[in-house]
Amino acid sequence: MDSDLQLGPGYGSLEDEGFAVKYRARCHCGAVRYEVCADPVDAKICHCRACQVLHGAPMQWAAIFRKRDVRLVAGFEELRFYNSELDRPDRVLPCKVSCARCGTLIADEGRRMWLAFPTLFDFGMPPQVPEAFHPSCHIFYGMRVMDMDDGLPKWSGHKNESTLL
Repeated sequence: MDSDLQLGPGYGSLEDEGFAVKYRARCHCGAVRYEVCADPVDAKICHCRACQVLHGAPMQWAAIFRKRDVRLVAGFEELRFYNSELDRPDRVLPCKVSCARCGTLIADEGRRMWLAFPTLFDFGMPPQVPEAFHPSCHIFYGMRVMDMDDGLPKWSGHKNESTLL
């Protein structure tokens, strides 16, 4: 089945000959694999409580892509969706996307964007993370569980829509 039909309108297609793969990502077990054809439009580190709990970590690092730049290569049947606002395992956007087989959190699917987790991308060994994936800021920094002394801007909420701390 065609991946753009599986994920829905707006995503890249396996049949699109103009889709030049730039990066590849996969879950831990490899059942779910996807590709992107562009650099992320931004990358951020989120310190909100939902990200802390859902990721089991003090923060979440996300690289943000337009949906048209993302295409699923394998594993649609393994995708599991969860809407944290409604506390429902449904694909109600925005939602978390994970692999049902290994449990890897794969992305946050937004209404227009795909927030990918850079640690799932193949950047070689040792990893050489491209500059485009480096975070531009911290968001929801007021909820942090640890201080970050990295010189990046720290926002109380979303970037450019809240107070700069």
